[in-house]
Amino acid sequence: MEWRAKWIKPAWETGSEAPLFARDFRIEKPLTAAVLRLTGLGVYEAAINGQRISQDVLAPGWTAYTKRLQVQRYDVTELLAADNTLTVLLGKGWYRSPLMCANEGTLQTELMKRPAGITAELTLTYADGTEDVILTDESWTASRSQVRFSGLYDGEVVDATFTACENPHAVCFDGPTETLIPQEGAPIREQEHISPVRLFTTPKGEKVIDFGQELTGFLAVTVNAKAGDVVDVSFAEVMDQAGNFYTENYRGAKCIYRYICRDGQQCYKTHFTFYGFRYIRVNEFPGGVEKADLSSFTGIAVHSEMKRTGHIATSDPMLNQLFSNIIWGQKGNFVDVPTDCPQRDERLGWMGDAQVFARTACMNYDAEQFFAKWLGDLAADQHADGYVGCVIPDVMTHTEGRGTASSAWGDATTIVPWEVYQAYGDAELLRRQFPSMCKWVDYIGTITTTPDLWTGTWHYADWLGLDAPSGSYKGSSREDFIASAFYAHSAELVVKAGRVLGEDVSAYEELYARIVAAFRRKFPEYLTQTECILAAHFRLTEEPQKAADQLAAKVREAGVQLQTGFVGTPYILHVLSDYGHADLTWELMLRKAYPSWLYPITKGATTIWEHWDGIMPDGGFWSKDMNSFNHYAYGSVADWLYGVAAGIQVMEDAPGYQRVRIAPHPTDKLDWLEASIETRHGLISVRWSKTFEPDQADAVWRVAIETPVEAELALGGQVKLLQPGRHVVFC
Repeated sequence: MEWRAKWIKPAWETGSEAPLFARDFRIEKPLTAAVLRLTGLGVYEAAINGQRISQDVLAPGWTAYTKRLQVQRYDVTELLAADNTLTVLLGKGWYRSPLMCANEGTLQTELMKRPAGITAELTLTYADGTEDVILTDESWTASRSQVRFSGLYDGEVVDATFTACENPHAVCFDGPTETLIPQEGAPIREQEHISPVRLFTTPKGEKVIDFGQELTGFLAVTVNAKAGDVVDVSFAEVMDQAGNFYTENYRGAKCIYRYICRDGQQCYKTHFTFYGFRYIRVNEFPGGVEKADLSSFTGIAVHSEMKRTGHIATSDPMLNQLFSNIIWGQKGNFVDVPTDCPQRDERLGWMGDAQVFARTACMNYDAEQFFAKWLGDLAADQHADGYVGCVIPDVMTHTEGRGTASSAWGDATTIVPWEVYQAYGDAELLRRQFPSMCKWVDYIGTITTTPDLWTGTWHYADWLGLDAPSGSYKGSSREDFIASAFYAHSAELVVKAGRVLGEDVSAYEELYARIVAAFRRKFPEYLTQTECILAAHFRLTEEPQKAADQLAAKVREAGVQLQTGFVGTPYILHVLSDYGHADLTWELMLRKAYPSWLYPITKGATTIWEHWDGIMPDGGFWSKDMNSFNHYAYGSVADWLYGVAAGIQVMEDAPGYQRVRIAPHPTDKLDWLEASIETRHGLISVRWSKTFEPDQADAVWRVAIETPVEAELALGGQVKLLQPGRHVVFC
């Protein structure tokens, strides 16, 4: 994009302080419009005459910074007076904070070396048709601010008593201009404000406040204090077995929150970092920690702006809590990129988590803009040979000696664009990503040791599979099996996308046929639950019914327990219900003992856990090094609740719910279930419930359907066409 402004930085080394940039200006004739375009190397807060210019937070967001840096555009006309001061406070954010795995040789290390800088253009349009443009240059000042420390993982220290001794002029430097792009992503904003529900003292004598819900975001404190008084708190997701405050699973993330008060009544909330927490421990408070009370603190949920589109409710309170946990898991991990977790020293855009959850995400929320921006970063970070790293933005790939990509993680390159297209029907997004999809499939063919399969390289495999050998995080499913299965799946998605776009995909059609044939020769037997699942779900076997039956037998043999990890779990209920084992799916879905979706709820979970037994049955922890209690991937089960339990299914040849298939699966284990999705064409809702009709001896199922589009109803072994409107059927 065309850019005239210079990049400016402080004349001093900022370290972890947040510098404050400022520019005074005067308006001397009638003004009709004022537009500010702004970005920074870090995350910023901008204000005019002390008033925030926007509700956006953590701008400019997180992109593949070496290729794409977003510029925000704000209409600031109503904020201007005759005499004005424009200020921009800049924290380190994702750009300049040390992120996990950001060691020597990585791109992130290079970013961290860049100065704290901003660039801005303020265009003033007057009633007489003339314009003034205020650009960042040496006329701006860059001084020290009250934000004395800022870091993405390590938190924030703010001193409200601090006053800068001088306001030196900013220094121009050679910042990035060729990578500037207009804002693409949904803005990050404050969402719900959450009041704490309980204050208690732990066995160690510490004062702890419980918000009753794990959230991702800011913490606000309201206090009447004296200058120099301190508010210092720590954050935690859970309490330990003895009922004490537990932070070991945050690993190296310090998560500091320290506010040095000024005189009088005041409110402070976080500027440049976010926390993942349910509990806070009050370490210091004006007048002593005993003076802290529930009214002093407010949790502020922060995530990308997305409209809620999906709802599920049932007669089972625990199932309802599970769905709430899934929603909160999405909100907590959709802070500009789809992160794995929001609290520890990680918070990265893991591809495996994103691809398994993409379908659910697009049912729960209108996530099209969110994913479109992230997919733009994926394509930007993809290497010329088609390689993609396991996180996007890719802060883990070394500039030299990168290694190979992992199946199921790298396959987000094909899976996420297809799922977003199916959810919203926008072929232009698919067209934009199509070259990236092709490059990914082509890349696999260059690194495999076996033609038409994917063998001989390292993978995350069935990550955290419950059938993992001792000492391993990977399940027992064969890595070459999983990789080859996803190779086939990605090739098939390229074919499907190409047909939608009118592209010649004959070479990929031939490749897909060869992969399936080679797969069947190489893997005639399935050794694990996950292997059965992939063979059936991706239709890699000539006998998918046999694979599904074998899966059902394995689940029964395990005591009606899943033994799957990140790769197998998202599809297990689909395979069982698709091939006649609906009763077994409900046994798994409603199971309360470990391992199950409902087990964490018996331990008080309000979000989805990384491990089924993050808190074990005896109250101990699975581990301290990799034990997030807000890890949304297993929440992908909601797409089964929407699409199978309630039966709302997008039709592949009518993406975006232009037409819909409704095929509910009622169960005697529930009295009723209802689900709805607000689509591009209107609201689709389904409710089934037990009812006793006068002419029926036994209870029957009453299915109420509302559809704005033509629908194919598959129920009781019959298929009928429904016109738009409301319908009630019995079965």
